Amino acid sequence: QEWFLGKALYDEESTIIHHYAFAENPTVFKFPDFAAGWALSIPLVNKLAKMLKSEPLKSDFTIDLKHEIALYIWQKGEGPHLTPVPEFCTDDVNSYKVDHCATTFSNFLPLCGEPVNKEDVFVAVKTCRKFHGDRIAVVKQTWEREAALIEYYSDFADISIPTIDLGIPNTDRGHCGKTFAILERFLNHTSPRIPWLVVVDDDTLISIFRLRKLLSCYDPNEPVFLGERYGYGLGTGGYSYITGGGGMVFSRTAVQKLLASKCRCYSMDAPDDMVLGMCFSGLGIPITHSPLFHQARPMDYPKDYLSHQIPVSFHKHWNINPVKVYFTWLASNTEESHNGKKVGYNREDL
Repeated sequence: QEWFLGKALYDEESTIIHHYAFAENPTVFKFPDFAAGWALSIPLVNKLAKMLKSEPLKSDFTIDLKHEIALYIWQKGEGPHLTPVPEFCTDDVNSYKVDHCATTFSNFLPLCGEPVNKEDVFVAVKTCRKFHGDRIAVVKQTWEREAALIEYYSDFADISIPTIDLGIPNTDRGHCGKTFAILERFLNHTSPRIPWLVVVDDDTLISIFRLRKLLSCYDPNEPVFLGERYGYGLGTGGYSYITGGGGMVFSRTAVQKLLASKCRCYSMDAPDDMVLGMCFSGLGIPITHSPLFHQARPMDYPKDYLSHQIPVSFHKHWNINPVKVYFTWLASNTEESHNGKKVGYNREDL
């Protein structure tokens, strides 16, 4: 028989990351938590392989693979739904709950050595004049103190923040011109000893403390482009890209190779993250995905999915208190580990 098994996740409300699927009642559609493992019976594998051979994937954007795979298997009701199996677990191996579990999941922040130094991470914040008062105020109340090296890039020089006017007019969307100006400034006007650049939006909430731990796992002498990976036209020869709102992390080597290539924006308001993905794809430099970066808000993800994560970033201030979100989900004093094990969070329903 055709079986699709796993630990079931579902959206409590319709969300942009799933293209507002099942808007009337998103809880009806279940999709697997990959961290628990998932299983397909061989008859289903054979059916899917046959489908893929006969008809290429049509999706333009690949945003959340686990949801999109479940939709593909479901085939608008012609294929199987996910069958929830309680033995697929994401509890820690040391938890008292795991006696019945076939799978467990170690929920820790990757650490491959000493966290990189504060002074090794340069943070560039993209903003514009109309957001100086509200969004930059949130950055200063939350994560700015974690960054040793930070600059705010705007269309207006405001000495009270301070912001730097790059001479690039603000665009309503895309911001490709501004982002490439930031890359060039990083390469030409910062110390060549600074190995890492992080580019974030003014409504990105990020833990620089956790990012420094994560970066211990990567070699800045390699061309590293790190963040949350999305895809465009992957079934028809497209490319992957790092979605900008969750934060884009570049090694200096990656910036050097990119700017040496002469690959540039096709317009000033082109989508910067997609152009960067196209450029790096053309250079043969792979995108490095981390599920700890998030393009959306905590409320846009299933609670069960986030419960076994130590997130690095979230994005957007829509209908939330962003300061509260930061201190609940990202502030280092809410998460510090004890003897290598994660301490529980006091998380509210945000």
